[in-house]
Amino acid sequence: MRLVSFERSGAGGPGLGALVGDRVLDLDAASAACNPGAGPDPRLRSVETLLAEREGALPLVRSALERAIRPGGAGDAATERAWLDAASLRFLPPVGRPPTIRDFYAFEEHVRNARARRGLSVPPEWYEFPAFYFSNPGSVVGHLAPVRRPAWTRALDYELEIACIIGARARDVAEEDWESVVAGFTILNDWSARDVQRKEMAIGLGPAKAKDFATSLGPVLVTLEEVTHRRQGDRFDLAMEARVNGVTLSRSNARDMHYSFGQMIARASQEVYLLPGDVIGSGTAGGGCILELGPEVHRWLEPGDEVILEIECLGILTNTIV
Repeated sequence: MRLVSFERSGAGGPGLGALVGDRVLDLDAASAACNPGAGPDPRLRSVETLLAEREGALPLVRSALERAIRPGGAGDAATERAWLDAASLRFLPPVGRPPTIRDFYAFEEHVRNARARRGLSVPPEWYEFPAFYFSNPGSVVGHLAPVRRPAWTRALDYELEIACIIGARARDVAEEDWESVVAGFTILNDWSARDVQRKEMAIGLGPAKAKDFATSLGPVLVTLEEVTHRRQGDRFDLAMEARVNGVTLSRSNARDMHYSFGQMIARASQEVYLLPGDVIGSGTAGGGCILELGPEVHRWLEPGDEVILEIECLGILTNTIV
């Protein structure tokens, strides 16, 4: 399934939908149509409410979706009214306020290239365990939302990343059991102020302020069965691309991660609980940011620039700098 959080103009709060082609099935309305008289199911109001009771809510989602796309007919009138034109909707982040965002450092090529720009090699400690930092859950933005360049930076950068969303409360997850706690994959853009980051890292504490002003997520939460055909061992063969103002700057592939999501989740959950809605980011893909590519390839981002991240099977995440 391809789940989205959306808003309709003049229609109140956010809704939970399933994206099928160029239409979105409003799952709240579709569920109510499946059970006349029972009313909308509160578990299908948002991605957050769905994840809070995933075991009971996911069968409802599948049932509503199967009924709506049933071969040989469009379903009853009430179900048909639950279909919405995707172009008429505003897509929100799949999880609007994650409990936590852990962003890892999983692509060796990125680590090697970025450190080489500073005349450094990859530290041996990097190979001992997957490392992460905590980002700001209060600054998550969605597809087509503007991203403001902070007044205190002149070195704004994008980061091309894949992320998974945790779907179950879990602690001490074994590496091989990671899929049992994951709701699905999405695209992540970890916006970075490189001039501030450089100073924070020189102090030995960070990154922090250099990255807490915006994190883009979305537009779709793609459940794992949607990408099973692209699986290669414990990795996924998913092409990744970043474009700025229509020009491709970055190309990579999720299969090239040094650390798998299983390894990252095992590390993140050691002696602490992961919660539904937590975000686990891969870190920047190889060649996936301006810092890595260098000023000879592209200048730092400026207001008016459009940044598009695309990951095969996951969709396109677009933001414009203001």
